Amino acid sequence: MSEIGDVSGTAFVVAEYRAEENREPTPIYQDPVVSLFLSDASRRAADRVSSRFPAVKDMVKTRTRYFDDMLEAQIAAGIRQVVILGAGLDTRAVRKQSAEVRFFEIDDPATMELKRRCYTDARIDADVTLIPGNYVTDSLIDLLRSHGFECDVPTYLIWEGNVMYMSLATDKETMLHLRRHVNRFRLSFDYLTQSVIAKTTGDAGLTILVESFEAMRAPWMSGIDDIHDIARELGMRVIENFTTGELYRKYRGHPISSPIFQHYSICTLEA
Repeated sequence: MSEIGDVSGTAFVVAEYRAEENREPTPIYQDPVVSLFLSDASRRAADRVSSRFPAVKDMVKTRTRYFDDMLEAQIAAGIRQVVILGAGLDTRAVRKQSAEVRFFEIDDPATMELKRRCYTDARIDADVTLIPGNYVTDSLIDLLRSHGFECDVPTYLIWEGNVMYMSLATDKETMLHLRRHVNRFRLSFDYLTQSVIAKTTGDAGLTILVESFEAMRAPWMSGIDDIHDIARELGMRVIENFTTGELYRKYRGHPISSPIFQHYSICTLEA
């Protein structure tokens, strides 16, 4: 892996930031698995981004804690299937596995094969169905059903670090596709405001952050300004919605000054 680029490549950058939290004196989560995927190339790529915008690390760490907590809550509430869309180097199927819950991950074939190989080499028994494919172009439900997913079983979906890389129309169509086919589900995802995408926040640092992802050939394409309006349009309701600034203060016990945390939010929707 000599170069890190494109949307799949950003998974390695995210994994580096996620791993860094393990070394904190009082970490807000533990991910002892993620180091399996890291290398000198991933460290260099992560350093390039964070050297221009250091707060990107806390963006990743904050959302990791939220999705971890929400997953645990949904398992406790009785969901029996977990789907991780555009899973990248997500490790929750190992870290949060439960005897009564089936995990499904969807991502490009190279990423799925890397994970399979790393788990095998590390002798990790990952009880997860790794599905190679593109959940937009290959039909999300067809991919899931062909690998044993049951549409009438209560399901929780994690859509982490995905929606901003696609058009808003594609994001909405993905959610509508789920509504048409899955009987009972909750869906959590993170999103940015449109002003970040358009580089109109007036903050030079936020523009640098956007341009850093453009330089990795992984441009952010869509933002959301009113999640409640989007949910109503899709026939869904907002269960939770927080800015990452609110979540950071909750997890760390003190506020953070970077303006990105008021433009970057995480929500959970229910059909």
